[in-house]
Amino acid sequence: MKENGKKIIYQVFTRLFGNTKTTNKPWGTLEENGVGKFSDFSAKALQEIRDLGVTHIWYTGVPHHDLITDYTAYGISQDDPDVVKGRAGSPYAVKDYYNVNPDLAEDPERRLEEFKELIARTHNAGLKLIIDIVPNHVARNYEGKSTPAGQFPFGATDDTTVVYSRDNNFYYLPGESFRIPNWNNGYVPLGGVPHPLVDNVFKEVPAKWTGNGSRLPQPDQSDWYETVKINYGVQPDGTVDFELLPNDYGTKTFKEHLEFWADKQVPDSWIKFKDIAMYWLEMGVDGFRFDMAEMVPVEFWSYLNSHIKNRNSQAVIIAEVYNPALYRDYIHKGKMDYLYDKVELYDSIKHIMQGHGWTDHIPVVQNGLKDIEHHMLHFLENHDEQRIASPEFAGDAKKGKPAMVVSATISTSPTMIYFGQEVGEPGAEQAGFGAPSRTSIFDYIGVPHHQRWVNEKKFDGGQLAPEEKELRDFYKRLLTFTRDSKALMGGYEDIHYFNRDHTENYNYRVLSYVRWQEDERLVIISNFDANDSYSFELKIPNSIIQEWGLKEGSSYDLEDALYGMQKTTLHIQEGIGICTIEIQPLQSFIFQL
Repeated sequence: MKENGKKIIYQVFTRLFGNTKTTNKPWGTLEENGVGKFSDFSAKALQEIRDLGVTHIWYTGVPHHDLITDYTAYGISQDDPDVVKGRAGSPYAVKDYYNVNPDLAEDPERRLEEFKELIARTHNAGLKLIIDIVPNHVARNYEGKSTPAGQFPFGATDDTTVVYSRDNNFYYLPGESFRIPNWNNGYVPLGGVPHPLVDNVFKEVPAKWTGNGSRLPQPDQSDWYETVKINYGVQPDGTVDFELLPNDYGTKTFKEHLEFWADKQVPDSWIKFKDIAMYWLEMGVDGFRFDMAEMVPVEFWSYLNSHIKNRNSQAVIIAEVYNPALYRDYIHKGKMDYLYDKVELYDSIKHIMQGHGWTDHIPVVQNGLKDIEHHMLHFLENHDEQRIASPEFAGDAKKGKPAMVVSATISTSPTMIYFGQEVGEPGAEQAGFGAPSRTSIFDYIGVPHHQRWVNEKKFDGGQLAPEEKELRDFYKRLLTFTRDSKALMGGYEDIHYFNRDHTENYNYRVLSYVRWQEDERLVIISNFDANDSYSFELKIPNSIIQEWGLKEGSSYDLEDALYGMQKTTLHIQEGIGICTIEIQPLQSFIFQL
């Protein structure tokens, strides 16, 4: 089902957003490098995010995960740097699913109350909010200290004498003790800064399987050694201890999925994660982003997501699935709303931005996904990916402009941007565990371009350079247009190949297509070339002229919706639409008829 308008998601790394300290010492402590708080998302900050064109904000790193800062004064146990990545810790090594990261609170004692206040401020700003749930793995030292009375944390009731039992939450290696990986490439925990718990020992007897599936008592440094894998009723040989969904359930409603599971015995881990999701929905969270969803059986997703939709039918469910062969099962049977469009659209656009891909590939990608296009979340940056402005990606934030127009307007799917993207953040810091090209998710760090927009928490862009202001203005124009456009939730037709065949000077660095619904008709053209301008007579094939009801011999004005400066005329001659286009390097037009 398609909504009235496009969803625009603003992913923000919660602990980095409001940090104004600029020290940026590698492996720096919270005191040295600073940390952002829930309270930094003031009414003013949230209004500015909404005015960018945003509908949903994804607060990344909210659940209480492992970190090195000492909060023992608040009854929080210390985490061992031998099994924590970075000093601020990975948000994907969750230690307590019923509480929030103490770093994010002004008063760690009140951390959950402060998050509830943020929920209220977010809703008051007219935004909905999403948080992470990471069902494939939890922190090696999972405690679940805030688990509600009458429920048990992960692993608390496991039979640790066996490798596998359906209702165990973890997999075990009986008789084996966990051993810290052998460090290589010069890595040492905390960059070698002494810490009482850094001793190359973490007590775990018996050893558990590691989050990425390693079954070794001593995982490799490249394994997800800071996490342990959750057992979903999948035996070590791959056979399963739960009912499989009948094939026709891909076409059934979430209510029918809910009914299917109502009388079935399901593994204990399923119930625990369902209870966790209900807890956050009850608090006012509007949806979830599920990490590494393809590592968890699709039946579990049917079970969990039908419970979520039953509790809140408008909840937004986003999942990370990187295997295109699984897309349709996870959407239809798993009842996911949106999957990351990484290996198809993102990877194709990245190659074009880097100068070695051809735009010819994009219509092919869209054609291959046309039955599920609405469910493919589009992005050019997120916390896992390189910053556009980093030399490792494009080396220039302006190269993101044509790519962003295409990503945001080619389908009916949601668009996601990552905080700082709109001001050209290059992610250049040597943060400690994290390395340049990505803004570190493991370290206490400042985000320089973004900090210039934050401007000592005035959130007015007061310190931005002129080209950074111009870039943010571009994102604002594009995102507000896409959020409000009817046509972008309607029809799509490629005109690129028609012009490749019939138009002189039109080439593989340019892309064009049309979008329409009711009385809104758009002709969209982007030039990915950073150096060359192009001039050509763009042609619109007869099938679209007929679909739009345009009359032979007539002329129609086209005006660019992004900046309103550019106009051209569409002439209908012998059933074909023809308009003169002059397009500068990295320029895009969204022409409205």
